[in-house]
Amino acid sequence: MTRIKCCGLTRVDDMQLAARLGADAVGFVLTRKSKRFVDPEAAARLRDAVPPFVSVVALVMDDEPAYVAEVVRVLRPDMLQFHGVETAAECAAYGVRWLKAIAMGEGERALARLHDYPGAAGLLLDGHGLGEQGGSGQRFDWSLMPQDLAQPLVLAGGLTPANVAEAIRVARPWAVDVSSGIESSPGIKDRDKMERFISAVRAVPSV
Repeated sequence: MTRIKCCGLTRVDDMQLAARLGADAVGFVLTRKSKRFVDPEAAARLRDAVPPFVSVVALVMDDEPAYVAEVVRVLRPDMLQFHGVETAAECAAYGVRWLKAIAMGEGERALARLHDYPGAAGLLLDGHGLGEQGGSGQRFDWSLMPQDLAQPLVLAGGLTPANVAEAIRVARPWAVDVSSGIESSPGIKDRDKMERFISAVRAVPSV
């Protein structure tokens, strides 16, 4: 079964809808670089409304270590997701399980970076370019998704209700991560798109 993370959530109703529809994880964007930014206190209020057995992921991107430590203290995320050029040591410094996003905008040249984070709980392959933000709706060549890494791989970038089933069949990821593909505007989720996205994922037979 392909797991689902709905990211860039800013409203309690959207977060609870994602959980009711079957999302395995919800993501809050804590970096001020993003138009989906929520501050640690607002994210903590969202977290308090997360139902049982749904993981909370905090996304940061080249943020100051003191700020990331504050995010961990205030939000108490189940996992951190690093979207910048953080080193493996920097990602591991907070005592929280972590994901590392790999910018796949360079295509095959980006694959070498997959081996730089052996301590990551998983790697998230996104469609944006190196140094750019996620959540941009850019996709990459799904056939580049390797099948021989020990770490679980998460597919992101340009996923929509219309293409996510094909993406899963081609890339065979552990999980998919969606943000812009289920939005009406940045940070505001669309109920119909979310329902159709999650239904499309669940309809793909397990491989």
